[in-house]
Amino acid sequence: MAATGDEAAAMESISKAPVPPTDLTLTLTAEPEHKTDATENQKAKRPSNNNDGGVETAEEATEPAEPDINALCRDMFDKMSVFLQGELTATCEDYKLLENMNKLTSLKYMEMKDISINISRNLQDLNQKYASLQPYLDQINQIEEQVTALEQAAYKLDTYSKKLEPCLPCLEERIMMQHN
Repeated sequence: MAATGDEAAAMESISKAPVPPTDLTLTLTAEPEHKTDATENQKAKRPSNNNDGGVETAEEATEPAEPDINALCRDMFDKMSVFLQGELTATCEDYKLLENMNKLTSLKYMEMKDISINISRNLQDLNQKYASLQPYLDQINQIEEQVTALEQAAYKLDTYSKKLEPCLPCLEERIMMQHN
């Protein structure tokens, strides 16, 4: 995660830390009138294009004063502290987010569990109701079979009555004759 606010400013200032001093320092000095020290004779001399007789010499850099190093170290440690605190804060926020996601997921699973329990209860109730209705359903099936058999008997009776219909006028005459 990216740092924001003060943390971002502190990390930005880390990249703008002062550059350490160089190992060589070049200075331009005027040539003295007379040389009394033997070590000055050993220094490297380079002729200059200037007519003033100046000599450019190379000197070994000395270590900066100790308070400067301590201040720089303190500054570096402060900036590293801010950076690491930002990283740890981001990691903690990630873990908190994961924890919240886990809690929400757990709640959703609990809700799903409750729903499945309710569905299971309703299914058991329906199975019990179906079992209690089963004798009535069996009776309906028997009645349907009897109605089918009765219907077939009615068709047979209708067919037989149609066969008897042409004979009906003859029978009527006979019956009338017998009553007379």
